[in-house]
Amino acid sequence: MKKIQQLLAIFGIILLVGLYLSTLVLAVLGKNFFPMFMAALFASMALPVLLWLYGFLYKMLKKKADENSKHGAK
Repeated sequence: MKKIQQLLAIFGIILLVGLYLSTLVLAVLGKNFFPMFMAALFASMALPVLLWLYGFLYKMLKKKADENSKHGAK
């Protein structure tokens, strides 16, 4: 399980760096690429928030499931 988490973290880092670079390149390219720039800017802000939210909810649900399985085993 630890290896899977490490691989997903590395994939997330690569994805975020790619988004940041694409945002920078689109900003330099000018007015013709404004819609793509805005989409890249939004994604580079929304993706970390969504990743954090998914991780937080996963931990909460896993903790709740562990508590339910312990109480059900008694």
